[in-house]
Amino acid sequence: MATSQRSRSRRSDASRSRGPRYVTPVLDPTWESPYAASAAERAANAAATRSFLLAQQRPFFFAGALVVVACIVAAVLVTPLAAIAAVAVLLGVAFAAQRRLGAGESKGAALGSVMLEHFTPGGSPTDRKRLVTVLDRLTATFGVNDVSAFIVADEGYNAAIVPNGTSIALFVTSAVMSDFELIEIEGIVAHLLARHRLGLLPRTAAASALALRDDQRRQLAGEGNAYRADEVAAAAIRYPLGLAGALRKCARQVVGPNSFFSSPLYNEWRFSFFDVASDRRDNDLSDLDDVELRALALEEW
Repeated sequence: MATSQRSRSRRSDASRSRGPRYVTPVLDPTWESPYAASAAERAANAAATRSFLLAQQRPFFFAGALVVVACIVAAVLVTPLAAIAAVAVLLGVAFAAQRRLGAGESKGAALGSVMLEHFTPGGSPTDRKRLVTVLDRLTATFGVNDVSAFIVADEGYNAAIVPNGTSIALFVTSAVMSDFELIEIEGIVAHLLARHRLGLLPRTAAASALALRDDQRRQLAGEGNAYRADEVAAAAIRYPLGLAGALRKCARQVVGPNSFFSSPLYNEWRFSFFDVASDRRDNDLSDLDDVELRALALEEW
């Protein structure tokens, strides 16, 4: 009897030993959340403005190259002094290109002060307190500092974030502060800070400040970046429906003729704003940055 029990026990132990071994789970140190701003994204956005400006100067570089070639040919066939002219042309092209790059980038960096001069302050002291409270909490969440908030008098629903020298300026319209719920204001501010975390501000500011065609502005600002900032913002605040509600209100507004968002200047600055198409009468679901499409995407989370 005891022998058969020991035999069954050994068989049971043997069957257990033949099972799969337990493997201790190990976290992948290279894993990154798809809803967080990655280093690669930030690097790509940081390089976007310079790459765009360099591409715009290709005809200038090509013309300079032709002159250099002509000088080299002249140095060989006519006089060695033409080689000096070739060097001078090369230095001149490099100097002019650097100046154009610097001017293009500095115009974007000064956009905050330009906006401050253009807009009229608005909102009540209570509105100001609400906005500053939301901003203080979210700057800690996003690890951002040196952001100043401004309420501007306008009947349209919108907000913007732009460089202001070495700091950041955040603008919210008085209509947003009076008509939106606190959780919706939080969603808008989170979206704007997410743009900063993604490294978008230099390229969106340059797209707003430089003299460009509409298609060039969109190319420089980066199509789909507002949609991407929504993802990063919603993941950070863990409540996508507040941001979706703000987008819904923007999608349903009809901007009046006296609003800044009906003006030609808005067309230049649009890619620095939360709603990049406030002046659009009908929503366009083929546009990844359309507020209606962005709201639908967040509501599916």
